[in-house]
Amino acid sequence: MRKIGLIFLFFQLLNINNIMAQNINKDCACCEENYNLFDFWIGEWDVYTINEKLVGTNSISKHYDNCVIQEKWVSSGKNRGTSTNFYDKTDNTWNQIWVDNSGYILKLKGKFINGSMILKSDIIKGENNNYFNQIRWTKNNNGSVTQLWETFNEDGTKISEVFRGIYKKKLN
Repeated sequence: MRKIGLIFLFFQLLNINNIMAQNINKDCACCEENYNLFDFWIGEWDVYTINEKLVGTNSISKHYDNCVIQEKWVSSGKNRGTSTNFYDKTDNTWNQIWVDNSGYILKLKGKFINGSMILKSDIIKGENNNYFNQIRWTKNNNGSVTQLWETFNEDGTKISEVFRGIYKKKLN
């Protein structure tokens, strides 16, 4: 009788363990595929212009149970900044909030399209015209990432290229 009780207890413990393992996966609110679409940007990077000039470093890391990507930018000059990036499943968009040491704030929203993360700002009222910012991150075949920041007028005509950087993994 005692052996039957021990065997019953053993199977109950196995059952509880299986239930707990299933709940852990259910409790991971940010473990769906969409939350991983921007993971190609995660890493420690040296950032160069297309002419191979080092313009800064960037540290990109994931936090809070896979829900937030944090960026920490340090330019070769005086500019420093950070962004918080997250997937919003209520509208199926990626979002970025950027703040730097000059007080500049940029809010972007967009989607992963054809191998690139493309985020845009709302329309901004300029002195001469209204415009929006668009930043595109694309993973290259060699493992680097290209970031292209452009401005467009309201009808979608390109105004300027603000920044084009090539992210190369830091060598340890």
